[in-house]
Amino acid sequence: MCGIAGQVGGRDPRVAQMIEALTHRGPDGIRIEETPGAAFAHARLSIIDLEGGWQPMHAAGSTVIGNGEIYNYLELARDHQLTEVLATGSDFEPLLHLYAKEGEAAFARLRGMYALCFIGHDGRAFLARDPFGIKPLYIMEHAGGLAFASEPRAFFKAGLMQAVLDEEAAKELLAFNYTLGARTPFQGLRRLAPGEVCEVRDGRIVSGWRQGWLTKNLPRPAGEGDHERGGGGAAAAPTSPRNPSAPSTASRSPSPVFTGEVKDILARLDAVLEDSVRVHQRSDVPYGLFLSGGIDSATIATLMARLNARPVTAYTCGFDTAGAADERAQAERVARALNLDWRETTFGEADFWRIAPEVAWALDDPTADYATLPTYKLAEAAKGTLTVVLTGEGGDELFGGYGRYRRALRPAWLGGRPAEPRGADAAALARWRTEAQGPAGLSRLQQAQWADIQTWLPNDLLLKLDRCLMAHGLEGRTPFLDPGVAAFAFPLPDRMKVRGRYGKWLLRKWLERACPAAEPWARKQGFTVPVEAWIAPRAADIAQRLGDIAALRRVKPDAAAAFKAGEPGVRWPLLFFALWSRIHLEGAGPAEALASVAGAV
Repeated sequence: MCGIAGQVGGRDPRVAQMIEALTHRGPDGIRIEETPGAAFAHARLSIIDLEGGWQPMHAAGSTVIGNGEIYNYLELARDHQLTEVLATGSDFEPLLHLYAKEGEAAFARLRGMYALCFIGHDGRAFLARDPFGIKPLYIMEHAGGLAFASEPRAFFKAGLMQAVLDEEAAKELLAFNYTLGARTPFQGLRRLAPGEVCEVRDGRIVSGWRQGWLTKNLPRPAGEGDHERGGGGAAAAPTSPRNPSAPSTASRSPSPVFTGEVKDILARLDAVLEDSVRVHQRSDVPYGLFLSGGIDSATIATLMARLNARPVTAYTCGFDTAGAADERAQAERVARALNLDWRETTFGEADFWRIAPEVAWALDDPTADYATLPTYKLAEAAKGTLTVVLTGEGGDELFGGYGRYRRALRPAWLGGRPAEPRGADAAALARWRTEAQGPAGLSRLQQAQWADIQTWLPNDLLLKLDRCLMAHGLEGRTPFLDPGVAAFAFPLPDRMKVRGRYGKWLLRKWLERACPAAEPWARKQGFTVPVEAWIAPRAADIAQRLGDIAALRRVKPDAAAAFKAGEPGVRWPLLFFALWSRIHLEGAGPAEALASVAGAV
């Protein structure tokens, strides 16, 4: 994990300024390198091969600079006879040798989360992002070539572009809490799309393609006796050579692998999830997890407890506000049952006013999801103890957990409605539908899942995880968002995901035996952050100040009235956008932004 920046198609000394803006992502050191046709800068957070894993990395005549982790680097080295030629233990080095053997096809073999720039021995240059979009990459073309970076702030710090608001993107942010597709709120700057691989020639993109998040061409997992790195002093248990691959086609009909009894499907689920958690634990630094009271994190915790000889460190955040949904009691029951090293942190009103502007600073590519607030606090608490954190993002999307999925399956006369955002205008909703449209042949449930995986997962949930953890120099990992898990889960028949009032039916069935303390069939509280309780006493004063925010006046002229009226779900996005625009468009610091928007707190 790290921050990367650079340029393809010519050298530019401003890459040094670009990487200065990303030191929070890589606190262990910076390396800058220039060649006649490119410039690279890397701020490193050391995770694997602490001594030898520095980048840019060179081998087999090629160069790579990357952010993230390639989890199957051991399998790539073994299965392609690379072990003897590797000079380091880095997870990125096998890609260099694999490209020498098979060219651009090598990118499709990567199992992990990554954003990278690659220049091959043949002179071809590529930018690539992992299929789920777990790791970010931003690009802009200018007279000197194509510049790239892990965060937008790098371009502004180097003077490559000005922070000019894209007003349509800002309207999307207020409608959905995130922006759609490759669009960012800044004119002239775009994200590389999830799974996008593009070839760059003479500083311009000349071709590209998308790698999907469903695949059946996975290497088999490392077998018993293979080298395995432990982290945090914990020894990983050996595993058998299970193959997590499954057919990638989504269909209304069960795939042949799912025609057996439920116990057979549960056994396969166990093998797929264990393999994913095992490789997501590969680390030379301490790792742990964020534990809520929900199904997803309890699943990850159960498997981590199985795979580690020592207690796994787990952090939970609770709210010190009357009436707030607090999952600490349930999380503690799970932690005690699994013998976790459980640590809790609290989030109260003082935390809200302190952290809100810091979150707005961290999210230079914004999401107005209030879940950013406890995520930031958890990262703050874990810093210094952990460097790698496993989380449950993706469980709802792949296994059918959201209530909107169940509503989408009901007939209209029973309250059913499409699993689409509500409250957006017709133009914004049309853009969302274009981004969300899946391939032909999906069931209604699968279409709803597909829509979330294409839209709010990369541009909300994963953006939140990346920025809130990287602001503290932590790496967030998502075992559910693994090609083996996706290939197993997405083609499952609807009845294995949703039954009656239960989503994630199969995961619940698995937890019923694997960790009864998780109480998988109990009604869950649902995840809410009591932002309204903290904002309401100051609402009138804040409403008056919103009129001074130039960007807000342009994109939502009635913001002050809407904020004062306090309709559900309105106040936090408006407050966040006001803080964000003061920081990223007007150059204010977090404290100054808060004072101008909310007054003395």
